[in-house]
Amino acid sequence: MAPVFSKIGIIGGGISGLAAAKQLSHHHPVVFEATDSLGGVWKHCSFRSTKLQTPRCDYEFSDYPWPQRDNSSFPSYTEILEYLYSYAAHFDLLRLVRFNSKVVEIRFVGEWKTADYGSLLPGQPMWEVAVRTDQSEGVQWYAFEFLVICTGKYGDVPKTPDFPPNKGPEIFRGKVLHTLDYCKLDDEGTTQLLKGKKVAVIGYKKSAIDLALECAEANQGPDGQTCTMVIRTLHWTVPHYWIWGLPFYLFYSTRSSQFLHERPNHGFLRSFLCHLLSPARKAVSKIIESYLVSKLPLEKYGLKPDHAFEEDYASCQMAILPENFFAEADKGKIAFKRAPRWWFWEGGVEFEDNTKLEADVVMLATGFDGKSKLKYIIPEPFRGLIDFTSGIMPLYRGTIHPLIPNMAFVGYIESVSNLHTAEIRCKWLARLVDEQFKLPSVEKMLQQTTKEIEIMKRTTRFYKRSCISTFSINHSDEICEEMGWTSWRKKNWLAEAFSPYNSQDYEEEQ
Repeated sequence: MAPVFSKIGIIGGGISGLAAAKQLSHHHPVVFEATDSLGGVWKHCSFRSTKLQTPRCDYEFSDYPWPQRDNSSFPSYTEILEYLYSYAAHFDLLRLVRFNSKVVEIRFVGEWKTADYGSLLPGQPMWEVAVRTDQSEGVQWYAFEFLVICTGKYGDVPKTPDFPPNKGPEIFRGKVLHTLDYCKLDDEGTTQLLKGKKVAVIGYKKSAIDLALECAEANQGPDGQTCTMVIRTLHWTVPHYWIWGLPFYLFYSTRSSQFLHERPNHGFLRSFLCHLLSPARKAVSKIIESYLVSKLPLEKYGLKPDHAFEEDYASCQMAILPENFFAEADKGKIAFKRAPRWWFWEGGVEFEDNTKLEADVVMLATGFDGKSKLKYIIPEPFRGLIDFTSGIMPLYRGTIHPLIPNMAFVGYIESVSNLHTAEIRCKWLARLVDEQFKLPSVEKMLQQTTKEIEIMKRTTRFYKRSCISTFSINHSDEICEEMGWTSWRKKNWLAEAFSPYNSQDYEEEQ
């Protein structure tokens, strides 16, 4: 059977896939979603207590604001799913989505030469995609001129620790679950798993923190057990978006605040000024750290990180603490154990200091292996290009790999607001596909991505997370300029300098 041809294919129905579908809707793209629902991680990797990490107005599409633009609370994952479905219905995107359609293979079929690196080759099939549906054991092949990968870095493939021989979960008498398994349980199932049980939660990022609180809430009363968080690397946590009475955005999310930070292509004078202003940049981080130490019992519980706050912000790892987290710790329902290395014994978890922790349940909040998920579908010889010397995939404008033809990646270079970043990149991508501008040479694109990666490496030890948060406004500026838009989006210079940027600043220019 001949492949079904369409100009554009999109793999993934999360926020990046929706943004791509909306911006490319005039080409009638085919969107393949492996599950029966939109939403990506919001649908499949959320707990009962999962909430948005950013203020509501920092997480909305530019042409579809929240019905109630209230930043006083963080919306729950169910509210976010309702918002995403409402957005899809409003712009008639559901007609483009093939649910329960899992991409199992991609192959390159285009006529392409080394000279074509970095070019978009219109008018011919370039990629064939094999899709398996719930209704069929066989696959249907599709052919596309251009392919957009929106499968994301999270979900689907759990990252699990490596253990010494005979010290893995196979010797443990209790239950071992990854957070991906926990997300599939209903309320009754989570209660049965946690209530009255000694639980060890491995990790100290947002999912681990939320899970520890759910465990504590399930163990109220005199018969309740303690949940112990096993922590390899500490990270800064934030109770809310106010620092010493000032809104958090003043420190990192305005044009004036980002002036203190390195950014690509800023020239010798700007580099020199950035070097002179480095004490001010460090002072900002110290001010925030001092507030967090005074507000939260970090030193009491040994949870004060050794690295600067800026390193977590620059790697998109700043977590918002749920209410009552430390209140439950004060009640003894949540405990903490620092442990660079650990392994299983039959009754729980053992540490390299020869201490043991008894546990009935071990929950692995150890993240996801997004790179393996990507390598599963990307064919050779392009699969080898997913890894670069730095460990970061080089994506021009966070979207185009200079050495992979007619393919885009959305959702792999992070920011503090991934929805906003995904949308503006998809606006840029749509204009690229429509040939409103052309890509630079491969050499120039690789130079740009190398500059961005070098900034990440100088800013944080966690640079492999691929985050642009400290130069996100500059990133959007360069995208706007390439599209022919004005990069300064505010109405006056005062707002330009001291107001935060969000999606509403990037409404379509007529």
